[in-house]
Amino acid sequence: MVVVTVNHRIGPLGYAWLKPLDATLADSGNLGQLDLILALEWVRDHIAAFGGDPARVMVFGQSGGGAKIATLMAMPQAKGLFHAAATMSGQQVQASGPAHALARTHAWMARMGLGTSDVASLRSLPVERLIAAIDTPDPVMGGALYFGPVLDMTNLPRHPFWPDAAPQSLGIPMILGNVHDETRAFLDPRGPKLAGLDWSNLPARMAAEVKIDLDPDWVIAQYRAQAPHWSPQEVYFAATTAGRSWPGQVIEADARARAGARDTWVYQLDRRSPLDPLRGAAHTDDIPYVFGTLDAPGSYSGTDAGARALSTAMMAAFAGLARTGRPGLAQDMPEWTPYRTPERATMIFDDAPRMVEDPRGWQRRVWAHGPYVQPGS
Repeated sequence: MVVVTVNHRIGPLGYAWLKPLDATLADSGNLGQLDLILALEWVRDHIAAFGGDPARVMVFGQSGGGAKIATLMAMPQAKGLFHAAATMSGQQVQASGPAHALARTHAWMARMGLGTSDVASLRSLPVERLIAAIDTPDPVMGGALYFGPVLDMTNLPRHPFWPDAAPQSLGIPMILGNVHDETRAFLDPRGPKLAGLDWSNLPARMAAEVKIDLDPDWVIAQYRAQAPHWSPQEVYFAATTAGRSWPGQVIEADARARAGARDTWVYQLDRRSPLDPLRGAAHTDDIPYVFGTLDAPGSYSGTDAGARALSTAMMAAFAGLARTGRPGLAQDMPEWTPYRTPERATMIFDDAPRMVEDPRGWQRRVWAHGPYVQPGS
């Protein structure tokens, strides 16, 4: 295989929405995406010189990288530039709407002391100041200021997975994955948000970390009924994971199934870090397994026999998708059943990979009582 990594513009450099302020900047809300399309065009034209096959291009990414791949699947200019895709804890059900994107751009400009239409001054500022100005609250969703793909009706003429999966990409084989304990990576089990956590303050603390608008006391009651042995901390991490990022992956997989896409496979990483007992299987923890970089700085996988076997299995799966359009199977790995509803067959990557139908189904049903809110939409 030939692996290609690319640079592209991110944050306000790649996604600030300036078209309403200057018609010559019509592409501004999706420059980062257009960078990726240029990179894919380069791959198409030149990868054969490096031993690659321009007819078998697979794109894959984790977190924001996965979200950008989901977005490419709805961009007409990307059609035909890749032939398989995998997203790892990264989804983009909806893009940022143009009004919300403009509100974010105005907040960013105000943070630099600029007027809401002062594009001329914006052009003259040093890039360091442009980047530093993202430390202002998001006027739409709260929290950190968001810059991501914009529904501009030209480069991105529809949401990637709403109201359905983009038809142009239904024939592209796709792996969608997540990890069991996403939020343990950025809600530090040893940090202040977990200090003094108990049943009395759990609903408020949980609600602060999710966007799906449900009564937090009701949500906690469902968790306590289904998992009466769980501690407040276990419920907190399970609920913030299941109500925050994981629903987007479920929506995307379900949308492809409803649209008749036959080549969709879903995984869930369950293998807990042997290096940090409180981490579980957290956001980013599938990266070293997929790349075989178990001993790299920042990896929590360990290098024991279990880690090496799981890495072999995940590398085989991704390499197989690139080569043949189907996940490859390592020795002793069960057949990976394609994703359909209502079964929702999912490969559980653990010390012993196994197939499970609708894992965490009761959590999925709890959070489905409220509409999913895509961060940034």
